[in-house]
Amino acid sequence: MNTAHAAFTLSELPVPLVFATHRVIRDCNGEFAALFGYQRDALINKSFARLYPAIDDFVRTGEMWRDNLPGGAVYYDERIMAATDGRRFWCRVRGRSHNTRDPFAAAVYCFEPIARPVSAANTGLTGRQRQILTLVAQGKTNAAIAEELGLSRRTIEMHRLRMTRALGLANTAELIAWFLNGPPDEGQRRIDN
Repeated sequence: MNTAHAAFTLSELPVPLVFATHRVIRDCNGEFAALFGYQRDALINKSFARLYPAIDDFVRTGEMWRDNLPGGAVYYDERIMAATDGRRFWCRVRGRSHNTRDPFAAAVYCFEPIARPVSAANTGLTGRQRQILTLVAQGKTNAAIAEELGLSRRTIEMHRLRMTRALGLANTAELIAWFLNGPPDEGQRRIDN
């Protein structure tokens, strides 16, 4: 039996996809542009930095991906992104690079919006705290998070403990529930480093 293989272009795929070199968008489909409220042409040859709420988030994410995206591997994280109208939303991002020496030389990324509230309380977290809570919510251990972020296990433990105490929560399970579902009271205070 002879099977014909159809080749699809990026623009034909029904999920938000982007091709980038050194964190500059070289091609993306309409679904990706629409997710952020842009026309496709407005994103081509532009830095991913414009899609982050703050430049610190862009830098921190780049460091994490550089350290965890070896050639051929699929890596993912969850983060808050920003649309052109200022709206912020959670997004799961998966990426793959084929250059073992430089993971940003040429990579493909898939963006998936997550139905998780972006509340005043969790945007009050530092970028590092959101990063750690995202990895905790994925079920990763302190040791695995420490290795992934290039921090000590003790630093991860201290971040978790400070957040739990500052929010008046009893344990990590309550911290994860607060993070994933949003706080019951939007008037919660910012967590100190």
